[in-house]
Amino acid sequence: MNQPRRIRAAVIALAAVAGAIAAPQAMAESTPPAGCLGDPSNTWLNVNVEGVRNGNGLITVTLYADDSRKFLAKKGSLDVLRFDATAGTTHACIFVPRPAVYAIAVYHDEDGSRKLNRNGLGIPTEAFGFSNNPSTLAGLPAFRSVRLNVSKPGLTTRIQLRYP
Repeated sequence: MNQPRRIRAAVIALAAVAGAIAAPQAMAESTPPAGCLGDPSNTWLNVNVEGVRNGNGLITVTLYADDSRKFLAKKGSLDVLRFDATAGTTHACIFVPRPAVYAIAVYHDEDGSRKLNRNGLGIPTEAFGFSNNPSTLAGLPAFRSVRLNVSKPGLTTRIQLRYP
């Protein structure tokens, strides 16, 4: 057997071994992780909520459609999902209806009241964050800054909490 045929045979053998190793990984990516919440679909998003200062209460993840008029509006969300808070990073998995553009708002419901606590001026007294981590120093972020393209199942987004 000449040198090019040996190399070709070795490449084919390596490709077969790599395919056998990669097959379980590909299968794992097509199956949502245990604990994924929401209406089951073929598309889900991993949401890592970072900067959680303690494990008290819940992390609330609110999913919005790509519609600026419904973002943060009363009854404007597609789904509201709650996960036990974990200090440091809370890992959450949510089902989304289909691949599309969405927006996400999260907050750390430390007292477990199932609502975002606010002071007399309406300013949140619990930590919050948004998809794409836009600045909130001047107020609520612009809708265009929180839009998140979920193009396929199993993508991961990281949201940093901001404590008041």
